[in-house]
Amino acid sequence: MVVPRLVVAAPSSGSGKTTVATGLMAALRARGLRVSPHKVGPDYIDPGYHALASGRPGRNLDPWLVGEELIAPLFLHGAAGCDVAVVEGVMGLFDGKGDSGFASTAHVATLLDAPVVLVVDAARQSRSVAAVVHGFATFDPDVRVGGVVLNRVGSDRHEELCRSALAAAGVPVLGAIRREDTVATPSRHLGLVPAAERRAEAVAAVDRLAALVARSCDLNALLRLARSAPPLGGPAWAPPAPGATRDRPVVAVAGGAAFTFGYAEQAELLRAAGADVAVFDPLRDTRLPDGTGAIVIGGGFPEMYAAELAANKPLRQQVAAFPGPIAAECAGLLYLCDELDGQRMCGRVPGRARMTSRLTLGYRDAVALRRSPLTRTGERLRGHEFHRTAVRYAGEPLFSWDGGHDGYGDPGVTASYLHLHWAGAPRLAQRLVSSSRSPSVLR
Repeated sequence: MVVPRLVVAAPSSGSGKTTVATGLMAALRARGLRVSPHKVGPDYIDPGYHALASGRPGRNLDPWLVGEELIAPLFLHGAAGCDVAVVEGVMGLFDGKGDSGFASTAHVATLLDAPVVLVVDAARQSRSVAAVVHGFATFDPDVRVGGVVLNRVGSDRHEELCRSALAAAGVPVLGAIRREDTVATPSRHLGLVPAAERRAEAVAAVDRLAALVARSCDLNALLRLARSAPPLGGPAWAPPAPGATRDRPVVAVAGGAAFTFGYAEQAELLRAAGADVAVFDPLRDTRLPDGTGAIVIGGGFPEMYAAELAANKPLRQQVAAFPGPIAAECAGLLYLCDELDGQRMCGRVPGRARMTSRLTLGYRDAVALRRSPLTRTGERLRGHEFHRTAVRYAGEPLFSWDGGHDGYGDPGVTASYLHLHWAGAPRLAQRLVSSSRSPSVLR
């Protein structure tokens, strides 16, 4: 398949990748192009802004979570019917898992055979920019740096000096963005505030990014670079074909401001496994959707809404007494606990959660220690952790890994801090749906 595409990368975090990638998506869409948004790595927050910019679901590409062999198929799945794809990188271009380049932006760029646009923070340097770019462009011959966008340029003279140095280095400058405070996005303890929590403000911020990139970057040159990418071989990913089911159970998926994290493929897999997906908001809804046969509670920021969640007693009680399977991760785990920061939660998981100052972050190669709706004893699942909370459990953990353990599992609940990308383990959706209560049973 021929999909024009480029990867937006940087020498390090904080260089302006999200500004350029999100603004570029929105600017290209404003030209009437159908833009496919993607994000390298497990992050949930940036894809929310990508979705606003492009009008399509933001999708993640993470070789650790799903395997190298699925990166191009998942990309093609997301990019179907699009005119161009923009992939935002993670951290520095060559930063991967541990001390390796695995799951780095460069790794994904090579798997997609995509040219790289390097976003360089030009503040406090001029000619040295060329040395930085030269090093990144020559470090790995399999990675093609096709151009540079200079960020935080201070003046016309500053831009001239940077452009002159890069011309001598033979790397084209595709844009120069001046220092601009009005496009800043608010942050808190895990990064940017999710777009879903500040919808009107987020839409306005994305519009400003689109205008900034449109006036600061050569969109025609960026499109030419994207169109230089060769065809990608192989089929696009697709969820397994749905099986024959007499009754389609409803899988209720938590949403709203407190539960904003989730991968787009999860709902697609649930539907393919024979379920209907209904979103409910634990902050606002006092009962589960009609016909609910299983519950999925993903990630988010329940610690920011603990009092409101506690106040919705009817829903908490219904979740606590729910007879079908429940799959919860991170924020969902906290919601199922007895309490969170002293506020009463559902009490379905015997444990108390609290906010801490310590960031827990990293990939996990986890082994399941018992059977639960999603797990089988001895089974390995790859996931990642990203939180500043801690849970004191009553009972044995559900998962173990080198140097750690976590979670709670019983015949009706799978709950842990592990974020899982179900495209890498489609059996999870099939297990949840097959163990769900059918509508006829629940009536």
